[in-house]
Amino acid sequence: MGDRLRSDGVIALRPWSREDAGPLVECIDGDPEIGRWLDQIPQPYTATDALAFITGLGETAFAVVDGESGRLLGAIGLSWTEDVAEVGYWARADSRDRGVTTRALVLAATIALEQGAGRVQLRADLENVPSRRVAEKAGFAAEGILRDAHWNPRLGRRQSWVMYSLLPGEL
Repeated sequence: MGDRLRSDGVIALRPWSREDAGPLVECIDGDPEIGRWLDQIPQPYTATDALAFITGLGETAFAVVDGESGRLLGAIGLSWTEDVAEVGYWARADSRDRGVTTRALVLAATIALEQGAGRVQLRADLENVPSRRVAEKAGFAAEGILRDAHWNPRLGRRQSWVMYSLLPGEL
Protein backbone atom coordinates (compact mmCIF):
# COMPACT_ATOMS: atom_id res chain seq x y z
CA MET A 1 0.00 0.00 0.00
CA GLY A 2 2.24 2.76 -1.26
CA ASP A 3 -0.61 5.28 -1.08
CA ARG A 4 -0.78 5.28 2.72
CA LEU A 5 -0.76 8.72 4.20
CA ARG A 6 -0.24 7.59 7.77
CA SER A 7 -0.16 4.27 9.63
CA ASP A 8 0.26 3.13 13.21
CA GLY A 9 0.97 -0.48 12.20
CA VAL A 10 -2.61 -1.63 12.89
CA ILE A 11 -4.65 0.77 10.76
CA ALA A 12 -3.76 3.23 8.03
CA LEU A 13 -5.26 6.41 6.66
CA ARG A 14 -5.14 6.84 2.91
CA PRO A 15 -6.79 8.95 0.24
CA TRP A 16 -10.09 7.78 -1.22
CA SER A 17 -10.23 6.32 -4.72
CA ARG A 18 -13.04 5.48 -7.12
CA GLU A 19 -12.39 1.79 -6.36
CA ASP A 20 -13.64 2.41 -2.83
CA ALA A 21 -17.22 3.04 -4.01
CA GLY A 22 -18.38 -0.58 -3.63
CA PRO A 23 -16.82 -1.14 -0.20
CA LEU A 24 -18.14 2.26 0.92
CA VAL A 25 -21.69 1.23 0.02
CA GLU A 26 -21.18 -2.08 1.89
CA CYS A 27 -20.12 -0.15 5.00
CA ILE A 28 -22.84 2.49 5.05
CA ASP A 29 -25.98 1.23 3.32
CA GLY A 30 -28.55 0.21 5.91
CA ASP A 31 -26.23 0.59 8.89
CA PRO A 32 -28.60 1.69 11.67
CA GLU A 33 -25.92 3.43 13.77
CA ILE A 34 -24.51 5.49 10.90
CA GLY A 35 -28.03 6.35 9.76
CA ARG A 36 -29.07 7.29 13.27
CA TRP A 37 -26.27 9.68 14.19
CA LEU A 38 -25.15 11.00 10.80
CA ASP A 39 -28.34 12.25 9.18
CA GLN A 40 -26.42 13.98 6.39
CA ILE A 41 -25.39 10.56 5.01
CA PRO A 42 -28.16 9.32 2.69
CA GLN A 43 -30.04 6.12 3.52
CA PRO A 44 -30.29 3.99 1.51
CA TYR A 45 -26.69 4.63 0.43
CA THR A 46 -25.95 3.89 -3.23
CA ALA A 47 -22.96 3.67 -5.54
CA THR A 48 -23.98 7.08 -6.89
CA ASP A 49 -23.79 8.50 -3.34
CA ALA A 50 -20.39 6.88 -2.81
CA LEU A 51 -18.95 8.27 -6.05
CA ALA A 52 -20.38 11.72 -5.30
CA PHE A 53 -18.64 11.61 -1.93
CA ILE A 54 -15.32 10.35 -3.31
CA THR A 55 -15.18 12.78 -6.23
CA GLY A 56 -16.54 15.81 -4.40
CA LEU A 57 -14.53 15.85 -1.22
CA GLY A 58 -14.34 19.36 0.15
CA GLU A 59 -12.49 18.42 3.29
CA THR A 60 -9.35 16.49 4.08
CA ALA A 61 -10.89 13.02 4.09
CA PHE A 62 -9.29 9.64 4.56
CA ALA A 63 -10.29 6.04 4.17
CA VAL A 64 -9.48 4.14 7.36
CA VAL A 65 -8.14 0.75 6.33
CA ASP A 66 -6.69 -2.35 7.94
CA GLY A 67 -2.91 -1.97 8.04
CA GLU A 68 -2.27 -5.42 6.61
CA SER A 69 -5.17 -6.30 4.31
CA GLY A 70 -6.18 -2.80 3.22
CA ARG A 71 -9.85 -3.61 3.97
CA LEU A 72 -12.00 -0.50 4.41
CA LEU A 73 -12.85 -0.08 8.11
CA GLY A 74 -14.29 3.42 8.19
CA ALA A 75 -13.70 7.06 7.38
CA ILE A 76 -12.32 10.15 9.04
CA GLY A 77 -12.17 13.71 7.80
CA LEU A 78 -10.93 17.14 8.77
CA SER A 79 -12.83 20.31 7.93
CA TRP A 80 -10.89 23.52 8.36
CA THR A 81 -11.99 26.97 9.54
CA GLU A 82 -8.93 29.19 9.84
CA ASP A 83 -6.54 27.16 12.02
CA VAL A 84 -9.24 24.98 13.61
CA ALA A 85 -9.66 21.44 12.29
CA GLU A 86 -13.00 19.76 13.01
CA VAL A 87 -13.04 15.98 12.84
CA GLY A 88 -15.84 13.68 11.76
CA TYR A 89 -15.68 9.88 11.67
CA TRP A 90 -17.57 6.62 11.37
CA ALA A 91 -16.63 2.93 11.45
CA ARG A 92 -18.15 -0.06 9.72
CA ALA A 93 -20.23 -2.25 12.02
CA ASP A 94 -17.73 -5.11 12.37
CA SER A 95 -14.88 -2.70 13.21
CA ARG A 96 -16.56 -1.04 16.17
CA ASP A 97 -15.42 -1.67 19.73
CA ARG A 98 -11.93 -2.67 18.53
CA GLY A 99 -10.12 0.65 18.92
CA VAL A 100 -10.05 1.30 15.16
CA THR A 101 -11.72 4.71 15.32
CA THR A 102 -9.65 5.83 18.30
CA ARG A 103 -6.49 4.95 16.39
CA ALA A 104 -7.76 6.80 13.31
CA LEU A 105 -8.63 9.84 15.42
CA VAL A 106 -5.13 9.97 16.92
CA LEU A 107 -3.58 9.76 13.43
CA ALA A 108 -5.91 12.41 11.97
CA ALA A 109 -5.33 14.75 14.93
CA THR A 110 -1.58 14.30 14.50
CA ILE A 111 -1.89 15.26 10.83
CA ALA A 112 -3.99 18.32 11.71
CA LEU A 113 -1.51 19.49 14.34
CA GLU A 114 1.41 18.94 11.94
CA GLN A 115 -0.46 21.08 9.39
CA GLY A 116 -0.65 23.93 11.88
CA ALA A 117 -3.96 23.44 13.67
CA GLY A 118 -4.19 25.58 16.77
CA ARG A 119 -7.14 23.44 17.82
CA VAL A 120 -8.65 20.11 16.76
CA GLN A 121 -12.29 19.67 17.71
CA LEU A 122 -15.21 17.34 17.25
CA ARG A 123 -18.85 17.15 18.23
CA ALA A 124 -20.63 14.00 19.35
CA ASP A 125 -24.28 13.61 20.24
CA LEU A 126 -24.73 13.64 24.00
CA GLU A 127 -26.40 10.20 23.75
CA ASN A 128 -23.82 8.70 21.36
CA VAL A 129 -21.70 7.07 24.06
CA PRO A 130 -19.46 5.06 21.68
CA SER A 131 -18.47 8.18 19.73
CA ARG A 132 -17.84 10.10 22.93
CA ARG A 133 -15.70 7.22 24.22
CA VAL A 134 -13.58 7.40 21.04
CA ALA A 135 -12.88 11.10 21.62
CA GLU A 136 -12.02 10.60 25.28
CA LYS A 137 -9.74 7.60 24.64
CA ALA A 138 -7.89 9.65 21.99
CA GLY A 139 -7.17 12.33 24.59
CA PHE A 140 -9.77 14.93 23.63
CA ALA A 141 -11.22 17.02 26.47
CA ALA A 142 -14.96 17.57 26.79
CA GLU A 143 -15.55 21.32 26.94
CA GLY A 144 -19.30 21.56 27.25
CA ILE A 145 -22.63 20.83 25.62
CA LEU A 146 -24.05 22.63 22.61
CA ARG A 147 -27.71 22.35 23.61
CA ASP A 148 -30.28 21.53 20.92
CA ALA A 149 -27.72 22.45 18.25
CA HIS A 150 -29.13 20.43 15.33
CA TRP A 151 -32.46 19.03 14.17
CA ASN A 152 -32.05 15.38 13.18
CA PRO A 153 -35.14 14.25 11.24
CA ARG A 154 -34.18 10.57 11.57
CA LEU A 155 -34.17 10.83 15.34
CA GLY A 156 -37.19 13.14 15.32
CA ARG A 157 -35.51 15.46 17.79
CA ARG A 158 -32.94 18.17 18.21
CA GLN A 159 -29.49 16.87 19.03
CA SER A 160 -27.33 18.24 21.79
CA TRP A 161 -23.65 17.81 21.05
CA VAL A 162 -20.73 17.46 23.42
CA MET A 163 -17.86 19.62 22.13
CA TYR A 164 -14.43 18.02 22.46
CA SER A 165 -11.06 19.58 21.72
CA LEU A 166 -7.38 18.77 21.57
CA LEU A 167 -4.73 21.49 21.59
CA PRO A 168 -1.11 21.40 20.44
CA GLY A 169 1.03 19.55 23.00
CA GLU A 170 -1.86 17.47 24.35
CA LEU A 171 -1.49 14.44 22.08
